[in-house]
Amino acid sequence: MSMHDHLVSLKGKHAMLDAEVEQEQQRPMPDQSVLLRLKKEKLRLKDQILRLEESPAAYEPRSLH
Repeated sequence: MSMHDHLVSLKGKHAMLDAEVEQEQQRPMPDQSVLLRLKKEKLRLKDQILRLEESPAAYEPRSLH
């Protein structure tokens, strides 16, 4: 999997978690433990995305070997 593909995958997972958080918050009595777990996972993914985006390898052209 290329760096770009990995970033796209992580961003997709982050967006899905965002939707899950929104859905849980819309419930009449949101489960705070579920929200906490989802938000922690979302933050972990965001940190991972930022590290990869800031990495010099993220901008290096792929080898043609």
